[in-house]
Amino acid sequence: MDAAQRIARIIATEINASAAQVVAATQLLDGGATVPFVARYRKEVTGGLDDTQLRMLSDRLSYLREMETRRESILGSIREQGKLTDDLARAIAGADTKAALEDIYLPFKPKRRTKAMIARENGLEPLLRAIQHDRAADPKALASSYVTEAVPDQKAALDGARDILVEELSENATLLGRLRDFMRAEAFIAAKLVAGKEDTGAKFSDYFDHREAWAGIPAHRALAILRAAKEEVVTIDISPDPETGAARAEGMVAQAIGPLGDLPGDQWLRQVAGWTWRVRLSNTMYIDLLTELRKRAHDEAIRVFGRNLKDLLLAAPAGAKATIGLDPGIRTGVKVAVIDATGKLVDTATIYPFQPRNDLRGAEATLLALIAKHDAELIAIGNGTASRETERLVGDVLKHLPKGVKTPTRVVVSEAGASVYSASEQAAKEFPDLDVSLRGAVSIARRLQDPLAELVKVPPESIGVGQYQHDVDQRQLTKALEVVVEDAVNAVGVDLNTASAPLLAHVAGLGPSLASAIVAHRDAQGAFASRAALKKVSGLGPRAFEQCAGFLRIRDGSEPLDASSVHPEAYGVARKIVAACGRDIRSIMGDGSALKSVRAEQFVDEHFGLPTVRDILSELEKPGRDPRPDFVTASFTDGVEDIKDLKPGMSLEGTVTNVAAFGAFVDIGVHQDGLVHISQLADRFVKDPNEVVKVGDVVRVRVTEVDIPRKRIGLTMRKDGGTQPDRSPRAGTASGRPPVGQVSRGPKGGKPAPRGNDGGQGALGAALMDAMRKR
Repeated sequence: MDAAQRIARIIATEINASAAQVVAATQLLDGGATVPFVARYRKEVTGGLDDTQLRMLSDRLSYLREMETRRESILGSIREQGKLTDDLARAIAGADTKAALEDIYLPFKPKRRTKAMIARENGLEPLLRAIQHDRAADPKALASSYVTEAVPDQKAALDGARDILVEELSENATLLGRLRDFMRAEAFIAAKLVAGKEDTGAKFSDYFDHREAWAGIPAHRALAILRAAKEEVVTIDISPDPETGAARAEGMVAQAIGPLGDLPGDQWLRQVAGWTWRVRLSNTMYIDLLTELRKRAHDEAIRVFGRNLKDLLLAAPAGAKATIGLDPGIRTGVKVAVIDATGKLVDTATIYPFQPRNDLRGAEATLLALIAKHDAELIAIGNGTASRETERLVGDVLKHLPKGVKTPTRVVVSEAGASVYSASEQAAKEFPDLDVSLRGAVSIARRLQDPLAELVKVPPESIGVGQYQHDVDQRQLTKALEVVVEDAVNAVGVDLNTASAPLLAHVAGLGPSLASAIVAHRDAQGAFASRAALKKVSGLGPRAFEQCAGFLRIRDGSEPLDASSVHPEAYGVARKIVAACGRDIRSIMGDGSALKSVRAEQFVDEHFGLPTVRDILSELEKPGRDPRPDFVTASFTDGVEDIKDLKPGMSLEGTVTNVAAFGAFVDIGVHQDGLVHISQLADRFVKDPNEVVKVGDVVRVRVTEVDIPRKRIGLTMRKDGGTQPDRSPRAGTASGRPPVGQVSRGPKGGKPAPRGNDGGQGALGAALMDAMRKR
């Protein structure tokens, strides 16, 4: 079996597919196709592999190909040394991980001059073999024959023999594998306080004297301990149980030497085995398991970040409505930006309702005038400093609206990353003459209209829905989050004539360069009349058009199908379907009843199979449908604006801002998110918080505890009586608000507009979890 076949079989097993499906998908990806394109428009070729399977395939393909390259390199190196045997070649061919390959290669790997090398140069390897061969002989007596000018005495001779055996054991791939498996199953990770660091490391107090099984430690606790160690607050140890584990490990090393009895040679070899474990291999295992733990924790942190980011990007858009964005501030004033229904900036202002100016009347007058002038339907309020005070100001303003002026809806919006965008090159290009602080207000307004379109302008790591994001591998994090953004953008689709360059850059097959070229062409030539007109964009060739066209939308264009996700290559099939219905294409799109008379099988041909035809029928029924939910928003409780206003037992509504393995953080409008521990999410056992809540969900919670000095808020979504909570949107209360324990995601089952702060990131998040873990 060649390498390509082996890789295909391995991946097929991992993604629950056939090797043929993997080979077909691999050929498409190698040919330059993107995952979104293959998942959506090449279902016949791949046998219907979805985007999750394709992402896993792509990642594993890179890893396994790198491993095959390394395998060939190792084979070549050992062959050049003249040491490649049939058994060794088979072992190398059978290695299924990079670690296993490196274990086999250890004895042959070029290395610096070691103690074992020096011992061999001094002629001491025969002494080791003599001890191994004649166990009845006294090793000291055997060593006396090896005393030379370079080996001054028996002890030096035996030390040299020991060094040779230690190196051989340390390079024994079978032993290393057994020890690693033993440690994974039996090791404990322990953290101990560094003397004198009690005060400076107070936030890590849960780990001053902590010990738990290495295999079961959750990622967030591992990351907290790793950070505490990095900050030199604690020391870390990873080792088996000191009473029984160390002896078992030494026994495993001894077994690698061979059967050992009680003869003098056996006793010496057993002592060397123990020494090898204590001095060499225990440290090797510590490093290996620490590396594995770090990777495991990083992978989980990145996975959680990506999942939360996806939920945030796919949050419900408020829609194309005139919106006022408010970026709250006290001393510097509240920055005001007004955007029209298309997101275009039409007005700005700065008001000073708070100290030191206290110009409350002037602020109210300005807001009243802007609402009336621009027929504002939404007011987006950033959730940072002075957010609740600004929300209260807006509430007072809305009470004084003249008759006939429609009352806009006010919504508190997460401003995470808005300041990053404001100072970015992209913001400078969009608003070269606008003050940086006012750019933030524009971003806040736009992210209410369409979270996805605006948040793609902000580096994902600045959006604030992850934990320990600065501790994890930054390249891996960036790559993973880019994938999330790409999938979200292509799942929703992009309006070709209104999208910004940053949004277009995430469309399959494009990228920053082509996105900028599209915007430049649009600015110079006017709106695109059809998808086909994209071919006139400089640098956009047939392959790029094939990849991107299906994800771009043109509303009210010359070709009705351009507003749908039907790919231009399949327009012919779509027209055949329409012709079979005997209707005009514009009248049939969106009319599901007219399509019931046709069967998908009728339109299958040599180019387009049943999956594609079914997708076309579905799209004709609901053209250009947005997978995001309808817009809903939480209502903060009047009079509850600071953590000091909270009392246990209060029932409040809030928005989920972050979801971690240990629970969910909820913004209840007091500038500090509360934690709903996983044990408090529902009246049943919850294994994964995402079973119950997602970022952006509107939830009803009850306050269980308030720790003002440490700014910790405990919340619950459990009901008294232990009955399972009702999940129907907005049901169960006379007021129409969700009761405690209920999650509201809008009629489509999705998420409302995002808001909240940093979600209790980092050590605080882990500390909160551990403080409540015994609930």
